[in-house]
Amino acid sequence: MQQPVLSSVDEVVELYRELSRHPGLKAACLGPDVTTQYGGKYCSLYTEWSQRDLARAENVKFCRQYLIFHDGASVVYSGPAGTCSEIKDELLSRESPSGALKAVLRKVPGKEKKEEKQFLEVWDQNCKVKSIDLTALDKHGTVYDDDHFGCLAWSHSETHLLYVAEKKRPKAESFFQSKAPELGTSSEDVGCPEKADVPLKGEQFVYHEDWGEALSKRSVPVLCVMDIEASSISVLEGIPEHLSPGQAFWSPDDTGVVFVGWWPEPFRLGLQHCTNRRSALFYVDLTSGACEPLSGNNMAVWSPRLSPDRCRIVYLENNVFGPHQQCSRLRMYDWYTKQTSTVLADVPRQTWGAFPGIYCSALPGLCWAADSRRLVLDTAQRSQQDIFVVDTVTGATTLLTADAPQGSWSLLTIDRDILVARFSTPSCPHTLKVAVLPSAGLEAQVQWVCLQDAAPVPGISWSIRTLQPPPEQEHPQYKGLDFDAILLHPSEGPNTQKHPLVVMPHGGPHSVFTAGWMLYPAALCRMGFAVLLVNYRGSLGFGQDSVYSLPGNVGTQDVRDVQLCVERVLQESSLDAGRVALIGGSHGGFLACHLLGQFPDTYHACVVRNPVVNIASMVAATDIPDWCLTETGLPYTPDTLQDPAQWTEMLQKSPMRYIDRVRAPVLLMLGEDDQRVPPQQGLEYYRALKARGVPTRLLLYPGNGHALAGVEAEADGFMNMALWLVKHLQC
Repeated sequence: MQQPVLSSVDEVVELYRELSRHPGLKAACLGPDVTTQYGGKYCSLYTEWSQRDLARAENVKFCRQYLIFHDGASVVYSGPAGTCSEIKDELLSRESPSGALKAVLRKVPGKEKKEEKQFLEVWDQNCKVKSIDLTALDKHGTVYDDDHFGCLAWSHSETHLLYVAEKKRPKAESFFQSKAPELGTSSEDVGCPEKADVPLKGEQFVYHEDWGEALSKRSVPVLCVMDIEASSISVLEGIPEHLSPGQAFWSPDDTGVVFVGWWPEPFRLGLQHCTNRRSALFYVDLTSGACEPLSGNNMAVWSPRLSPDRCRIVYLENNVFGPHQQCSRLRMYDWYTKQTSTVLADVPRQTWGAFPGIYCSALPGLCWAADSRRLVLDTAQRSQQDIFVVDTVTGATTLLTADAPQGSWSLLTIDRDILVARFSTPSCPHTLKVAVLPSAGLEAQVQWVCLQDAAPVPGISWSIRTLQPPPEQEHPQYKGLDFDAILLHPSEGPNTQKHPLVVMPHGGPHSVFTAGWMLYPAALCRMGFAVLLVNYRGSLGFGQDSVYSLPGNVGTQDVRDVQLCVERVLQESSLDAGRVALIGGSHGGFLACHLLGQFPDTYHACVVRNPVVNIASMVAATDIPDWCLTETGLPYTPDTLQDPAQWTEMLQKSPMRYIDRVRAPVLLMLGEDDQRVPPQQGLEYYRALKARGVPTRLLLYPGNGHALAGVEAEADGFMNMALWLVKHLQC
């Protein structure tokens, strides 16, 4: 007997409105310790959250503050301090090391259609003490507020601030620009600069490369310093022009700056979600201007973090090219001995009870314990995410969430050994947890305290399933690999009725679904769909061998893993095999389109977001051409030119190969500004389906890139997706 799903448009709108209201916890900062007259200690905890505002069609940020009373060994009492309030127009903010000052980069909308301005502000505990109009100073272009290059770093003396901005671009004008008549006023009369920039002729239409998806306004970054006392801004000299600097901080003695430098030559490739771009750690001396490397120059490095005693720098390292995301190495550079060591190597296979490897886009901004020997990080461990403490001397690791509930844990910060973390599950939105890191050797005794709870969403049950591919589908080089899937199942209604199934493979392909809160799967489950999130071989968190098993086998190994999972779940669970649909984005869309053609009898509807459908036609248009060759199993170098056999190989591994077998109705959602998988990919599929009489519909979202992350696009996308499934699964 079929289980009905929610099908009224108004009811689906209300469901989405209700679930999208749950805020996401984004950042946390601990204030300095205060000692009470009775000898107890407490500190303030500042947290930033993000919430979708459907009425304003934007994400709004707000802050919540808490008090934590502790005795140095455990949290004695914690609770909220006041109500939350919206944060307006803050792009970046950073507390000074002592906690006495706070720096804020703020955007100020221009008046009367003038350009938006950026201000750098310094606040003390009473008021704003500095406000610099960076736009008016015109020393550089827009300040970077992204996670790749951006930073806002205090000097240890708290007298200077360091940040990254776009290099000032010379003004350009037409060869035929007529000159304005000279007026008989001197520079002294009007207080203007002594010498205006002379516009360059013939430079108006020069192409400026950018760093790809989500970084289209990033081209030539420069490091900038604000002298707080003098209220002056300067652009750092001494950084070689062949490097693009970012993720910078002050050296231990404030005499220079440490930064990550990326090589933009011979041309820029996309950086978003690509931890395999050639880069190194550098130090530039402010006195001499000399710039020297601190790491090897043939690797990809990022996320450097200085220890509290200012003696060591840890950072993450990958090989250049190959899979965009993989199991990373944790490296440590000793500032005084100049020696570099490997703290944690990559892990070939995940085994329970052992450290799974590092799979994260960045280390937390503050990750060191107070002893400057241990550090704390979070990483995927198969289909969940956990927090570990690492001894940087011995390489020993301890799981800090062993006795905690299963789900997705993320470390937000650690300061003076107070841990602040985020926790969620597929049925429970973000909650805030705090703990005190026990002394070395006793870490497993950590006691987490919930500071901000969230009620579980009713009607959702979930479980993680592990699957082993049959012998004929084993990888010949990497035998014995298994994989997981997370199944969300409606827990309300009679058990005799069968729910429709929505299958969602993730994108990447080297990423992972962890058992945390996700809006779309939760909302679909509440509508009455079972949702299957598949972490096929090649996903992160299962060991480096799993990652390496997929390149050269896309379109076969990953497709068969998903299909095996679907068939197994349909056999073992009370689900309706006559109402099975696919949803996928990016490489998940690639898999969905493959499955539609390779197994047309299994699937009855499909929704894809910015899908890869033809690797051969994508390679010349994407910001990641290396992805197209690497995942096809072909070698990549920047001067690579494909021969006919390679073009054929790319097409053979693409969903377009199976277009004639597709029968299920397909809804396509495309971001007009997508540089990763350009919308021409989806259009190619749309036209091919239309030509073959397959029911199809295309939604094109202006102002949205690959993630379709705009609040309006996300909400409209869900509604169209839900109603498409209801219609074509005959719910």
